[in-house]
Amino acid sequence: VFPSLAQAQASVANEVYQELGQPSIFLFCPTEYCSSLCSPSPSQSCYLLTLGQELLPGISVIWTGPKVVSQELSATVLEEVEGVLQRRPIIWDNLYANDYDCRRVFLGPYTGRAHGLMPKLHGLLLNPNCELQANFIPIHTLSTWFQSELRSCHHLEHAGKETAAAPGDNQGPWEGSYSPQEALELALLDWVAEINQQALEPGR
Repeated sequence: VFPSLAQAQASVANEVYQELGQPSIFLFCPTEYCSSLCSPSPSQSCYLLTLGQELLPGISVIWTGPKVVSQELSATVLEEVEGVLQRRPIIWDNLYANDYDCRRVFLGPYTGRAHGLMPKLHGLLLNPNCELQANFIPIHTLSTWFQSELRSCHHLEHAGKETAAAPGDNQGPWEGSYSPQEALELALLDWVAEINQQALEPGR
């Protein structure tokens, strides 16, 4: 019936999306969901190009970054994906996922994500460790990163309105930008407090 996998998937996704009344959140995970799965590259992938053309504008597309588990995310990568999909991606972040190796637990701070990514994203989902309690630091530091990005966006918007600002004033990190180490220290303080509080509960 369909000349390609992408057209088949887009047709089914569009029909379901419309049948559900075009909900405000409707996520589509493509078969090529990271750069390493694209042939030869995201911007030259016939599959992604077709999805970008065929999927209705209200459907959001999930993307994991350069790899399935991406150690780094840059604005350049996201801009390439946005260009081919004709929409900003929702990042499905596997930085802490350990379902592929349950002998490991990831407890470090949220890191490797370039400053100023927020305007390039339609959203971000965190795929956590399988062990619930191990996700305090990942979620806490993600929250700190998110708040820093919001402040950065507000700072840049405000700076853009300053007519007297000298050229180059808004380049590079600004005071209050995200620090993984500081975020980790804040998370550890709160986690220790949480552990101590739980230890005082009856039956603990």
